[in-house]
This record gives sequence, C-alpha cells and structure tokens, in this order.
Amino acid sequence: MTSVSAPLARLTEVRSAPPAPVEVDDLDLALLRALATDARQSQRALARQIEMSPPAVADRLARLERSGAIRGYRVDVDWAALGYPVVVYLAVTAGPGMDLSEIIEAIRALPEAEDMSVVTGGLDLLVRLRVRDHAHLRALLLDKIFQINGVQRTETFLSLADVESENFTAAMIDQMSQRRGEARIGGHSGDRHQPGR
Repeated sequence: MTSVSAPLARLTEVRSAPPAPVEVDDLDLALLRALATDARQSQRALARQIEMSPPAVADRLARLERSGAIRGYRVDVDWAALGYPVVVYLAVTAGPGMDLSEIIEAIRALPEAEDMSVVTGGLDLLVRLRVRDHAHLRALLLDKIFQINGVQRTETFLSLADVESENFTAAMIDQMSQRRGEARIGGHSGDRHQPGR
C-alpha cells in the first residue's frame, strides 16, 4: 500500500463513471414503470400495456439500454435461502495518507462484499457484507479485511432486519412522472423531446 498526499487521488480508477443524463419522455417512463413491475414480461405484453406497437417498444428498449438508463435484467436472489442470511455493514477508515483506491480494490475482490460506497464524514468506506454466520464473519475480518494494508480501523454493524421498499424503482419513476406533469402544468416544461410513437 502506498502512502499518498491525496488519498482520494486515484478514486476515479476504481469508481463507476457517472452516466450522462438520459432524456426520457412520458412513454419511456411508462415503459420503465411497466418493467419495474415485471421485468420478465414480453415486449408484446409491454406494448399492450402502454399502448404502443411491439416494434416501437423494441426501439425504445434498445435506446434505453444503449444510453445506460436500463443497465440490465437481473435475477433477484434470496441469499438467506441459499445459506447467507447475515448482512453486516462494515465501516472502514484508512490510515492517514493511505491510497484509498488500493483498499477499495482489495475489498472489491472479496466475494462477500455485496456493495461498497465511499462516504464523507469520519470514515472512508461503507461496505455491505453477506456472510453465513458469525464464525464466517469473524474469519472474514481476521483473515482478510484486517490484513488489508492501509486499513486503520473498522466498525461492524450487524443488520437485524432488511426493510426494503415495496418497489423502489416503480416509486421513483412515479415521482419522475409526477414532476414532469407538474412542470407541464406550471408552464416550465423545459427542453424535452416529444413522444415519437
């Protein structure tokens, strides 16, 4: 691990690049809302639901995928059912002047690291871990995480229960649609392209 004067200098090498904003219209939002409800439905079913032709739906889906607005279609695994029921949040603080990107790369390589955020405040990283039990967590901490050069301090937070929104994606798309409607009513619709189909 190298000591550097700017610990976040190489952060751009390990973080995901922010996507360019994507312009969407009401039909795009309706399509995304339908997918948020059931991403496995066919393009024909989507077309019926939002009253478009199947080729028009295919074109819009392709455009949303190319633009990065749709990142993929994934399986939602119940890890508890597969033997990994314990969720732990790990707060990580790097040593003074340590290169945070090297710590990020080392943690990213751990299969148990579900996701990670670089945060502001008194710590540097917040990592969500998925483990089988307390023995697995102890071994992960002692044998791997505490061995990462540059990690000065950690704090673990055991999740007692996950409380997920009913459908976060659908709720956010509904909010976007509502804001678009309010902007149109207020006469501040801005630059947006009109539905083509």
